[in-house]
Amino acid sequence: MKIEQNRTYAQVEVGDEAQVTRLCTIDDLYAFASASGDHNPLHLAGYDGDGDGRPEAVAPALWPAGLIAAVLGNILPGAGTQARSANLTFHLPVVAGDEVTAFVTVIEKRADGDLLCAAKVRRVGDNALVLSGEVQVTPPAKQMVFDSVEVPGLIVQRHRHFDALIAKAEPMDPLPTAVVAPEEPNSLGGALLGKARGIITPILLGDPDKIAAAAAELGADLSGIEIIKADSHEIAAHRAVDLVVEGKAETLMKGHLHTDVLLHAVLRRDRGLRTGRRLSHVFVMDVPGMSRPIMVTDAAVNIAPDLETKADIVQNAIHLAHSIGIETPKVGVLSAVETINPHMPSSVDAALLSKMAERGQITGGLVDGPLAMDNAVDLNAARTKGITSEVAGVADILVAPNIEAGNMVAKQLTFISHAEAAGIVVGATVPIILTSRSDDDASRLASCAVAALHVQANKGKFHG
Repeated sequence: MKIEQNRTYAQVEVGDEAQVTRLCTIDDLYAFASASGDHNPLHLAGYDGDGDGRPEAVAPALWPAGLIAAVLGNILPGAGTQARSANLTFHLPVVAGDEVTAFVTVIEKRADGDLLCAAKVRRVGDNALVLSGEVQVTPPAKQMVFDSVEVPGLIVQRHRHFDALIAKAEPMDPLPTAVVAPEEPNSLGGALLGKARGIITPILLGDPDKIAAAAAELGADLSGIEIIKADSHEIAAHRAVDLVVEGKAETLMKGHLHTDVLLHAVLRRDRGLRTGRRLSHVFVMDVPGMSRPIMVTDAAVNIAPDLETKADIVQNAIHLAHSIGIETPKVGVLSAVETINPHMPSSVDAALLSKMAERGQITGGLVDGPLAMDNAVDLNAARTKGITSEVAGVADILVAPNIEAGNMVAKQLTFISHAEAAGIVVGATVPIILTSRSDDDASRLASCAVAALHVQANKGKFHG
């Protein structure tokens, strides 16, 4: 909010008034809870704080009262104002999604140099009275002008995009999932978490004793869960693929085994899960502060993909984006620069992929490249570079030039930007949930949700 020139006691007149309008968001409520220490579930999204059977997200009463303080401190009388007392009545609650206007009117200039102001907050739209009362303040003694006041930006570290994907997947029938070698607590825990939320029905393949030991360490009950004995990871992987071929499982989940062992079984020529396209890995990432999920590919399967492989990587990612609800995904093909440099092969490949999409060789999305990371995800950066594109600055999918770059981008978003990442391998007849030992519960659950949505969106298709 802009700070305007303040006014001293002598410059204020009875009847002077000012106002501000603000939309109350879910993030506002989280920020208020963090700053105030008031963690009343009534004030937080997703909780039924009063037991009426529905979540509320009701703003604390001091949130609209804070808007009165904003008017007083920013506009009337402005910078330097100090509050002395307040007598406020709260008439109606503000809930996330409400837009409200705070009004302040000077009603008395007191002999001691203080001002008495009437305060009101009304809901925009129906003009309903939210708050009313009076506030006594001491205006600034000296007139000052502030061009701007630097306030650090705040990013609420929550993962609303994953919350939405999980909520979308939960009402669907649980996805029969062959979990290969869940022989330690992390890999088993991810499968059990997906089962607890009704997203998957796990079928566990591996060493029953190791699986039982992992369950005991978690304090988990495996009653009612099918366990298929396999004497080695190779046997477990091939049996899991058999379950898919036989129609008993609709996706695979990697447990405590090497990725190449699982993918070798997936790609076997006899009764395998090939589709004619390369397999590729996609991270679906929920980055706090971003208005959309960000997909990063390929960070785990193709080490140094050639142009043909990159075309499959792009097409796979577009199909996955469709499955999670992105109607026309915008694909930014990354390089170190945003211009074509013949000495930089990644920039040439990026340009060719863009042209392939224009000619219909890649379908379902908008593809542009080469783009550097900054002008792929930040609109201001793209404008500064003079890039005019439907993708630049707003990319949904980031295509890395090789596995090292993809892995670095994904890990930096995770460990520096506090993103959560769902990991999926696509390009086979079914998605493969590829989790990491460092993944937390949110990532594992989101991976299950993304796989379930992909299967649901591709019933009868061979997108993988």
